Amino acid sequence: MRILIVDDNPTNVIIIREILKKENYRDIDKASSAREMFEILGAEGYAKEGQPKASDFDLILLDMMMPEMDGIEACQVIQKNEHLKDIPIIMVTAVGDSKKLAEALDAGAVDYVTKPINKVELMARIRLALRLKHEKDWHKERDQRIQEELRLAALVQNAVLSPAIEDELFEVHAIYQPSAELAGDLYAWYSLGNGRYGVILLDMMGHGISSSLFTMFIASVLKDTVTTYVEPEKVIQELNRRFNQLHIENQLVQYYFTAIYLVVDTSMKRIDYVNAGHPPALFFQQNGDILLLDQACCPVGLFDKMDIDPQTLSYEGEGHIALYTDGLLELVQGDHDEQVDFLVSHLKHSHEWNEEKMYQAFFEDHGTQEREDDKCLVWISLKEGANEE
Repeated sequence: MRILIVDDNPTNVIIIREILKKENYRDIDKASSAREMFEILGAEGYAKEGQPKASDFDLILLDMMMPEMDGIEACQVIQKNEHLKDIPIIMVTAVGDSKKLAEALDAGAVDYVTKPINKVELMARIRLALRLKHEKDWHKERDQRIQEELRLAALVQNAVLSPAIEDELFEVHAIYQPSAELAGDLYAWYSLGNGRYGVILLDMMGHGISSSLFTMFIASVLKDTVTTYVEPEKVIQELNRRFNQLHIENQLVQYYFTAIYLVVDTSMKRIDYVNAGHPPALFFQQNGDILLLDQACCPVGLFDKMDIDPQTLSYEGEGHIALYTDGLLELVQGDHDEQVDFLVSHLKHSHEWNEEKMYQAFFEDHGTQEREDDKCLVWISLKEGANEE
């Protein structure tokens, strides 16, 4: 337990030190001015090489009335240093002015004692301050552990996302920007053989740990579901069945997710899809037409059984399909049509994937808005093979 006494009067330092020693506090440092205190603590602009780290100190006993810089001003300086502001400060003062004492507390002091020093009062306030410091340190260490675990969980979550596919007739790429460490968006795609590919994008309701855990559960069953059932209607129904197996009693929130799942058949030039309450995908065709894949059923997880109307469309030549989550729509203030028009204006110019351009359009942080939702863009390029040209 390390305590720093700051007082320009040597007698006061001796009195306080002796009181502390009799209470078995032996690790005591002293400073005769605010400047010397800053040097010892390593405050910004005052740090001296070889001085102990600020984290070594558990408490500062700071005299209010000192030459050059008084205790209140010194306290304000400490509070401006991120690595010092959590050290509790007890102000030692002969001033009985309640306004001054209030000013000291507003400046960052946690308590005060008055001169002449009363041993019982001093030790009571020291024990309280140290107990609060211990609790704050415990919470800080716990939060750091949680943040480290969240970062690890985010790495695991990111690892399940599918890498890009660049085949002769089919390409798929994605950019994903979660709003927090853990997120509720998930994309995946699989080669189904014979020129067919299954592509899914889903958006779990809510944010944070609970939503990400539900998302990871879906990720764990997704590959087996897609490769076993293949057809969009059957895949979504199976995901709904598996999701509803997560019976959580007394849950306050009804969890569900929106999803859009496509099977692209490059040999038949056909796209089968199911949109389960998800924002409509945009299909940019070679002739310039833009189709909205908006024939939707209810989201997954709301009901035991889903009535699904799968959709089929054909295409000729090259084209591209953009799948996205709500986070991209929310970049624009306005109604849904205005939001979709904004997306179309940035997505329509080329069938080729341009990651830098897409990042600048939708994901670059200009500091103008808070990220309240995950943002995800999946880009499917439909290409003509060399033998078709």
